Amino acid sequence: MTSFFIFFFTITFFSVSVSSQLDEFTYNGFNDPKINISLSGVAQIDKNGILQLTYETTRLMGHSFFPSPLQFKNSTNGTAFSFSTCFAFVIVPEYPKLGGHGFAFTISPSQNFKSALPSQYLGMLNSTDVGNFSNHLFAVEFDTVQDFEFGDINDNHVGVDINSMVSNKSAAAAYFTDDSMKNDLNLKSGKPILAWIEYNSVTNVIDVTLSPSSTKPRLPLLSYQMDLSPIIEETMYVGFSASTGLLASSHYVLGWSFKMNGDANSLNLGSLPSLPGPKKKNKEAIITGSVLATVFVLTSIIFAFFLIRKIKNADKIEDWELEIGPHRYSYQELKQATRGFKDSELLGFGGFGRVYKGTLRNPRTEVAVKRISHESRQGVREFLSEISSIGRLRHRNLVQLLGWCRRGADLLLVYDFMPNGSLDKFLFDNPKSVLNWEQRFRIIKGVASGLLYLHEGYEQVVLHRDVKASNVLLDGELNGRVGDFGLARLYDHGSNPNTTRVVGTLGYLAPELPRTGRATTSSDVFAFGAMLLEVVCGRRPIEHKAGPEELVLVDWVWDHWRDGTIFNVVDQKLNGEFDRNEVVMVLKLGLMCSKNVPLARPTMRQLVSYLEGEAEISDILTSPGGGCGTSGVDGGFDDFLHSYASSSFEKTSSFTVMDKSFASVSTSPLALINSSGEAR
Repeated sequence: MTSFFIFFFTITFFSVSVSSQLDEFTYNGFNDPKINISLSGVAQIDKNGILQLTYETTRLMGHSFFPSPLQFKNSTNGTAFSFSTCFAFVIVPEYPKLGGHGFAFTISPSQNFKSALPSQYLGMLNSTDVGNFSNHLFAVEFDTVQDFEFGDINDNHVGVDINSMVSNKSAAAAYFTDDSMKNDLNLKSGKPILAWIEYNSVTNVIDVTLSPSSTKPRLPLLSYQMDLSPIIEETMYVGFSASTGLLASSHYVLGWSFKMNGDANSLNLGSLPSLPGPKKKNKEAIITGSVLATVFVLTSIIFAFFLIRKIKNADKIEDWELEIGPHRYSYQELKQATRGFKDSELLGFGGFGRVYKGTLRNPRTEVAVKRISHESRQGVREFLSEISSIGRLRHRNLVQLLGWCRRGADLLLVYDFMPNGSLDKFLFDNPKSVLNWEQRFRIIKGVASGLLYLHEGYEQVVLHRDVKASNVLLDGELNGRVGDFGLARLYDHGSNPNTTRVVGTLGYLAPELPRTGRATTSSDVFAFGAMLLEVVCGRRPIEHKAGPEELVLVDWVWDHWRDGTIFNVVDQKLNGEFDRNEVVMVLKLGLMCSKNVPLARPTMRQLVSYLEGEAEISDILTSPGGGCGTSGVDGGFDDFLHSYASSSFEKTSSFTVMDKSFASVSTSPLALINSSGEAR
């Protein structure tokens, strides 16, 4: 009898232990070899015991899940159990203040996310299954990019997602102190943050709480009431999903606890592994370092005093120059680098001056030096614009501004040297070498990525206002980079651009610009559309040597599209060697971007999604909007030119159009195009 009770007690205890393992766990770091956790994508556990979901590379996905499914219900149609989880995370962006993209605590019926996409989908869903009830997905996102497609409130928020990337409820990242004072919290600060997610099956309330310390605030950041029973299946997997997009961040999880029908164990930030940082120094080393630092600072101050005095004597510095970055070069340094601005070093010239090839000595670096022309009426203004905009921009598809110089009337900008020059040199007239279609398509996608960063990825909206093939430069690997920011303008997200001067280049100007005098992201999209057609067709938007029917590129392309002979517009220099589906897609996008009505044009985010194959174009083709180009305008292009009869066009690569009233009404024939790109 005694043996029976011992056996019964042992079996009962063993059952409880197994049960607790299946519905509760705590990881104070992930370096214990006994920890069994499923990893997929780029997720990994580093040597410090930190779970790293992504790293600083574009378009990645990382997933990490508890390896066994947990029981969330007693039956298929039963009520979902209560649950709670606590985890510590760190987000380190590739560029300060610019996150990309975010991560989410995820409850999913499967660990298989092969059909998911990175970027705004956070590695959980794709463009076709967003919003499907069959997803049975519950997630709490920690999003560091404001995605307008999904109605994100900002680029630093927490949201509850049910089967979709459109949050059911979201809130700007923050936490509450004991006295109920709300404090902002920067998700991408690179510092550890604790998060608690709790679901009460009795009240059907989901609470999400954040804190920069180990103490859990009394008030949650957000509460959302919803019965998860229809969403949660009988068994589900719990874990994390993260992704990067055009911009990238490293997403880390330092520790994680979970419990079904109870409170998950609290985590102490002090006992969790930390990201590698500077090594601790002993007291003696600190004192020695402090003394040396003091001596260094004093020496630097003295040196800087004499250096500034010398620079002031050589190059006059005004107050505004001290507030502008990035690096200020001396005039003599740039003069020496360009061999005295010799004609033999001349790379090209445009409306704002000449560009020279230069070689800096320390370190030895090839650069391009733009020397603003003395005759440029707006030279100083454009010079300031270019420094203040591109000087703070960081993206792989933008030409990087390295520094600048000003000496009297000489204004100079120093850029990365692009050995292959501008895109137009490879497209028009008689190029020395011909870009194949694969190279052209890669350039198109690169330019789109750069423009998306300008419109949405930077802390302000950047309007380029002069997108065209001659302003796309090619690096040593023929990657496209957007350059020439002399006309760029910045304004805050959510506000309206305030400009009344129409600038740009004929053939790339959106039709609404002369009427409103206000450039927008949509007018940049119009110019990008003209560039798309340039790349496919190998000819300029306005071809003065062509006949009347071929004068305007967008009209010529549309005529062939309507007649079912669209491949006749493809650049003959390709000798028929191109991907027909990609060519049709790019031509579609070029026509869509060329619509007269700004709201009918796609955004740069949509364009990038189409080019990357993340979304279908057919949905846009059926939407209402204005016509393409000048199609349907009485009198055609001649009247378009006559409407500017008193305007002054400068014979440069960029020009200013005086304000004139301009109106055009046309009916778009785009609805006649079917999903395969053929005319009906």
